[in-house]
Amino acid sequence: MQVNIQLVDEHDLEEILRLQKECYQSEAEIYNDYAIPPLLQDMQTLKKEFEHSLFLKAVLATEIVGSIRAYADGTTCFVGKLIVKKDFHNNGIGGQLLRAVETDFPDCKRWVLFTGHKSEKNLYLYRKHGYKEFKREVTNTNMTMIYLEKRI
Repeated sequence: MQVNIQLVDEHDLEEILRLQKECYQSEAEIYNDYAIPPLLQDMQTLKKEFEHSLFLKAVLATEIVGSIRAYADGTTCFVGKLIVKKDFHNNGIGGQLLRAVETDFPDCKRWVLFTGHKSEKNLYLYRKHGYKEFKREVTNTNMTMIYLEKRI
């Protein structure tokens, strides 16, 4: 499925936050933890993040069906909150968003992201797009974060 990848406008932030909370419900279910940061984020912290990060959206017709965020620190790009609306999973939208972020940071030599150890679909997607695990960090008794990177 080909979607239009666009820059997020500040007017989109309310919809992005709503979609984020919708999408992260499945992650909360996997870990039986509904206090994960993406579910607790509010509009104020989202706007603050928007000031220093690139936000992209995947648009189908006029509907936002996905989003991703990233920022660069030197030659490393930190990628986060890749979300795709449930009805649109397995259509290549996540991969399109990842490729768009990689293209938008041409000076970067390394891209870093993370996900929970039980998030098998996320891990599959990231590995499929060339990301390799480089670190694990236990965050609580129920979750270990897996950090992945892609280098060029």
